[in-house]
Amino acid sequence: MSTPESKVKTKVRAELLRRSIYHFMPATGGYGRSGVPDIVGCYRGHFFAIETKAGNNKPTALQERELKQIRDAGGIAFVINETNVDDLKAWLDTLG
Repeated sequence: MSTPESKVKTKVRAELLRRSIYHFMPATGGYGRSGVPDIVGCYRGHFFAIETKAGNNKPTALQERELKQIRDAGGIAFVINETNVDDLKAWLDTLG
């Protein structure tokens, strides 16, 4: 059974795969860094990270810290849910 958040991840990954964009889903599993976004990748020289959420769920404080650090380092960080997947598509479109 898929969760609402996994459905968002599936939509995001489908768009990235459709465009042949390099990305991966870090597996932290207690050994990695806590709060790392669900999907990270690079497209046309732009590092990006995507935290997926379902409905009105918001990133945790730890996730917000990671997203801020990515932005501060010059990367692009998104929080994507069912209603704003088009924001990601629009950004990708601007890059060609």
